[in-house]
Amino acid sequence: MTPFIRLHAQDDVVIARQQLLGGAQVEGIPVRGLIPPGHKVAIRALAQGQPVRRYNQIIGFASQPIGPGEHVHTHNLVMGEFARDYAYGADVKPAPALREASFMGIVRADGWVATRNYIGVLTSVNCSATAARAIADHFSRRTNPKALADFPNVDGVVALTHGTGCGMDTQGTGMQILARTLTGYATHANFAGVLVVGLGCEANQINAWLATGNLTEGDTLRTFNIQDSGGTRRTVEKGVALINEMLPRANAVRREPCSAAHITIGLQCGGSDGYSGISANPALGAAVDLLVAHGGTAILSETPEIYGAEHLLTRRAVKTEVADKLIERIKWWEHYTEINQGEMNNNPSPGNKAGGLTTILEKSLGAVAKGGTTNLQAVYEYAQPVTERGFVYMDTPGYDPVSATGQVAGGANLICFTTGRGSAYGCAPSPSLKLATNTALWQRQEEDMDINCGEIIDGSSTIEQMGQRIFDLVLATASGAPSKSEQHGYGQSEFVPWQVGAVM
Repeated sequence: MTPFIRLHAQDDVVIARQQLLGGAQVEGIPVRGLIPPGHKVAIRALAQGQPVRRYNQIIGFASQPIGPGEHVHTHNLVMGEFARDYAYGADVKPAPALREASFMGIVRADGWVATRNYIGVLTSVNCSATAARAIADHFSRRTNPKALADFPNVDGVVALTHGTGCGMDTQGTGMQILARTLTGYATHANFAGVLVVGLGCEANQINAWLATGNLTEGDTLRTFNIQDSGGTRRTVEKGVALINEMLPRANAVRREPCSAAHITIGLQCGGSDGYSGISANPALGAAVDLLVAHGGTAILSETPEIYGAEHLLTRRAVKTEVADKLIERIKWWEHYTEINQGEMNNNPSPGNKAGGLTTILEKSLGAVAKGGTTNLQAVYEYAQPVTERGFVYMDTPGYDPVSATGQVAGGANLICFTTGRGSAYGCAPSPSLKLATNTALWQRQEEDMDINCGEIIDGSSTIEQMGQRIFDLVLATASGAPSKSEQHGYGQSEFVPWQVGAVM
C-alpha cells in the first residue's frame, strides 16, 4: 500500500495513511517535515488565497503560499466565503429495489416495533432529578439484582434526567423543544412504561405538557409531583411502587421476526479525525443505503457539522420544499452563532484538529458521507416525530448527546456512532453502536468499539464490505445483542435535551 490516500484526481492534498517523515515520497514529491497520521500533504503549489480541495470540494483557502510536500493544516488553511451550487434535486434517482431482511423485534400494541424493552423515569424539571435517579437505582441490576430477577424480559429501569424545565419562557422555543423531546421519549417504542416525576411549581407543568403532547395517563404512563407526594422519601417510595405495578406487563413480551423497515437509525459522529470521511462515515453510508433498500429509515443530523456540505444534500432532495427547509435551518444557525458571538468554524474541536481536520468545511464533507447516496425525503426540526421512511434529516446541534437525544425523541430505535479519536457514549433506551475509523483506535479502545472500520484504511476491507458488516450488526443489535456501551452501562447520563433561549 502507498503511505498516503488520494480521494479524488482533482484534489490538492492527499491524506497520510501513517506518520510520514521528512523526505518520504508522496506521488514523487518529497515530504517537508513530519506529517501525523490522518493529516494532509499538499501535492501541488498553492498560492495565498487559493481554494484547497479534498473530495474535489473546497475545504478552505491557503492563508499563505503552500509548497508541494508541505503539511496543510491550521497554520496555513483558513475558512473563506464561496458560492455553493445547491442544484435542488439534481441528484435524485429512482428508489432502490425493495429488499427484505428481518430482525427479532418487540411489536407494541400501537404497531410500533421496539429494539429494547425498558421502563423509563423522566423528569419535568431538574429539581426532580435526584428523586428520579433514586427510583431507578432501586431497580439497578448491579446494586440490587433481586429487584428485576423475576422480569428477565425487561432490559432495565433507567432515569433520564436533565438540567432545565424552569427559569424559561413557558411559551418560548426552549419550552417547545423540551416538550417535544419529553413527548418523544414518553411514547418511544423502546419504553414499555414511563413514569414522569415533577416538583410541582416548575414552569414545565406536567398537566400542560400532557395536553401539548396529546398524552393521557394510563397503565404505561404515570405522573406525579414531589410537592403533592409529601417530599423526597415518599416520592421515591411512590415511584418504586408504580414501577412494580408496570413490571409484570412490561415483562409479558416476546421477540418475533419483524421487517428491517421498522429500524430507524440515528447517525452520529463524534471525536472525528482525518480518516472519518474515508472509512467509518462512508461505510456507515453504505449501510444506510442497504437499510433504505430494506424500507428502513436513517436520520442524519448535526447541522453545524454539515455546514459547507449542505449543497450535497439539496441535490438529493425529492422536493424543493425539502431543500428550502434545509437551507432555512442553515441560515438560522448562521444567525444563532452570530448573536452568541461565535461562528460556524468554532467547530471542529481541538481533538478533531489533532486528528487531522482543519476547517468545518472539511469536517462537514466527511460527516455527510454517513448519509449514504439515496434521496433526501424530509427535513425535521429538533425532536419532531419522523414519519417519512428512507433517508431524512433532523436539525440538531453538533454536540453528540444533544443531537442523539433529538433523534431518539424523533423515533430512532438505534444509534450508529462513528469516531476517530475515541468515544465513550450510550443512548438509552436505544442501543448505540460505535464504529472506529482507524485500527490504532480499535486496538487502544476495543472494549468501547463495536466495529473496526480502520480495516478500510489498512486495505483489508472495502467500504461496501464494511457497510454490509455494519448492516448485519444493526440487525443483530436490534434483535437484542448488547452493544459495547450497553455492556458498560452507558445511556442514562447522555440524555441531554437542547436548551435554546434565555435562562431567567
